[in-house]
Amino acid sequence: MRMGISTPVVLDIPGRSAAWEQTAGIEEIARIAEVGDRLGFDHLTCSEHVALGEHSASTMLKGGRGTRYWDPLATLSYVAARTTRIRLCTSVIVLGYHHPLALAKRYGTLDRISGGRVVLGVGVGTAREEFELLGASFTDRGRRADESIAALRAALGQRMPEFEGKYFQFADLVVDPYAMQDRMPIWVGGVSDAALRRATRFGDGWIPAAVTAAQLRDRLRECEPAATEFDVVAGTAQELDPSSSPQRAEEVIGELGAAGATIVQPRLRHRSLTEYLEQLDALSRLECFTPA
Repeated sequence: MRMGISTPVVLDIPGRSAAWEQTAGIEEIARIAEVGDRLGFDHLTCSEHVALGEHSASTMLKGGRGTRYWDPLATLSYVAARTTRIRLCTSVIVLGYHHPLALAKRYGTLDRISGGRVVLGVGVGTAREEFELLGASFTDRGRRADESIAALRAALGQRMPEFEGKYFQFADLVVDPYAMQDRMPIWVGGVSDAALRRATRFGDGWIPAAVTAAQLRDRLRECEPAATEFDVVAGTAQELDPSSSPQRAEEVIGELGAAGATIVQPRLRHRSLTEYLEQLDALSRLECFTPA
């Protein structure tokens, strides 16, 4: 089983992020990336939000959004310079905040910088206040996202991309530099039926976040991806402690694999950077771990 890293520090989820992450910075992020790179992890992640209401931080309910989100382009660009192999995944970019050509230029450049290691994780978004702040359309964001993915598919890896749609049209323009990968992987995030349909129709993968094996199996029962190679990138619904309980970690990861996950992003128990790195090492020594 390939495994990815849901990067600590880059976001702060109430009730879930560890205390040490509050004062950590780019060097801690880079250290995690370097260790993950050396151990053979498939990818690491960085999410996107621009500005959120303070109420997002005040709730301590599980799954609260939080308000700390490191910018993925700046963060992953720094990480690219500190690593050589691990893939750099935006998990996720909110499509409605950007023109597809702007994304193609920014992350195409990052793809060049990193030697072809970008995975573009995308989502529709749910923070109405943020859409309104940025002047983005909220009510038709799903339809716009579908077309945005199609436009990205036409633009990524192309010096002179062309696309004609309802919301986006472009031709006779040069985008240079452009993505090194001929087909940069696009993974679609979200747990809704619409997100899964969007992923299977337009994407190269689906990121359902934290799920149990039973939930994943149920969601994938009628899944028929259009892409020849399609990844299902599942987080674990519970914290794992591979250092102290490797057998339990093996069981949870194995169950997700049997349910259809192709990559697992384990949620790890940790109270310090040192302990987090130890947990990554312990994961890499599990029998189920397949180096990328």
